[in-house]
Amino acid sequence: MNFNNYEYLRPNYEEYRTEFSKALQQLSEASSIESATAAVSHLNELRAQVETAYNLATIRYSIDTNDTFYEEEDQFWNDYQPHFQGLDFEFYQTLLASPLLAALKEHFPATLFLYAQSRIKTFHPDLIPLFQAENQLGSDYSKLVASAQIDFDGNIYTLSQITPLTQSVDEKTRRRATEKVVEFYATHADEFETIYDNMIKTRTQIATSLGFDNYVAFADVLMNRWDYDRPMIETYRSEVLKKIVPVTQKLYQRQAQRNGLEQLNFHDLSLVFPTGNATPLGTPEELVEKARIMYHELAPETGEFFDFMVERNLLDLLSKTGKQAGGYCTYIQDYQSPFIFANFNGTSHDVDVLTHEAGHAFQTYESRWINEPEIVFPNYESCEIHSMSMEFIAWPWMESFFEDQTNKYKFNHLASALQFLPYGVLVDHFQQKVYENPTWTAEERNACWRELEKQYCPERNYDLFPEMEKGIYWFRQGHIFTSPFYYIDYTLAQVCAFQFWKRFNVEQDPTAWQDYLAICQVGGTKTFLEILDIAHLRSPFEAGALDETITIVDEYLTHVSEEEIQ
Repeated sequence: MNFNNYEYLRPNYEEYRTEFSKALQQLSEASSIESATAAVSHLNELRAQVETAYNLATIRYSIDTNDTFYEEEDQFWNDYQPHFQGLDFEFYQTLLASPLLAALKEHFPATLFLYAQSRIKTFHPDLIPLFQAENQLGSDYSKLVASAQIDFDGNIYTLSQITPLTQSVDEKTRRRATEKVVEFYATHADEFETIYDNMIKTRTQIATSLGFDNYVAFADVLMNRWDYDRPMIETYRSEVLKKIVPVTQKLYQRQAQRNGLEQLNFHDLSLVFPTGNATPLGTPEELVEKARIMYHELAPETGEFFDFMVERNLLDLLSKTGKQAGGYCTYIQDYQSPFIFANFNGTSHDVDVLTHEAGHAFQTYESRWINEPEIVFPNYESCEIHSMSMEFIAWPWMESFFEDQTNKYKFNHLASALQFLPYGVLVDHFQQKVYENPTWTAEERNACWRELEKQYCPERNYDLFPEMEKGIYWFRQGHIFTSPFYYIDYTLAQVCAFQFWKRFNVEQDPTAWQDYLAICQVGGTKTFLEILDIAHLRSPFEAGALDETITIVDEYLTHVSEEEIQ
């Protein structure tokens, strides 16, 4: 069945609540483990139906925010998703209060119960109006970014479509295109600030109403950080600042020398090579076909998976007017179908996002045996291991995408992954400061961003871009708006993915694929540290793990000569 034929039906909340309540009562009154597990299974089926409808509406609206039907559905879900979450809240309460809890834990994954404990702490029906307001503010942000229509030499571009021009080998074109992007964010600064200010107030009220000191503490529970805590994150950020920033600055200095510049200005950062960045060869359709061949050659499991994705039209890859920014993978429960959303723009990012989201999609495809909607995906720091590692697992096939530019691609791919780490922890640090100081003005928030940016990303020189010097770069980081505190996860996963990079591409470890496949197959039934144990990976929090991983990557990049990447 083709994705276009997947049927979307807006659920009738009152009818659903009636059926849900009956199943909940069966669980509450169950006198045997057989009747209790049957009730939980039925509740999982009901919740999967809602999850399916929500994801179909979200996907189709993100593809075209100008679609009036799905814009109305987006509004419906902004209003009603918290009500459905309220029913889930009742389920979690009933589950944990069951006199058969010990027996239920023998039948269902342990993480379901950990998840239930987290959700009980982070929800209350009285706060539904606040959750509704938060949802709408997220839609407002996505709509604002998707509305960008940038006029450049008489042609109109979205933010994604103008990206190749910001990487032009012609300095004037690169600078002008960057100015256009900056102009969009600066022109709409008041709108971005107002949306975020309202988000901070709303989220802070949610957190304090539930007994948390601030939204930081709330978010760490919401994000299911079961194996680590905020002090460990703060120590990890300090380690990144101390040990990784010096390495990234060497890479930026090398880039400046390579490009014949005394220093890199902001608009120069995007051009890594004087002859131009590596760009994939072929149409989007040809790239997908190359990916299909790659996944068939990689393993039988990935070949079967990618055929499923292509045959069911489960990839929407092209950038177009009205489409939301970014890329993502989600899972449509009732059809057992992953879905990949991206914005191809002719840069190497097209291959990055395709392999990255394919890592997520492959994991959910392998985890489709899991019936609990909330744990098909693992927690964010775990699920990003699948995606970031898949980018590196695909390295042996990069020549089919880049031909004689393959060395350039691999060097920049690895280097930029390392350079991402300081930025990734910067985003977390910024959010922690903001939510610890919820009464800050817009100017104070921006000043905080710029101060932290100078520490973690000192390569950013805004002398030619005074608006950026005001500290507004963070406007473009959608996670800050729509997925608060979902960002440190990428950096933790990146450290783990570097270990898979080494095992697959440096050591040619014959056990690496089976370890990767194993963590895809357990989905969210294990915690972060349990997943690392299955994969035989070291935790980023483990003493010495960060040093060892970064040293290997740094040495590899250092030994790549400039002649090899011209």
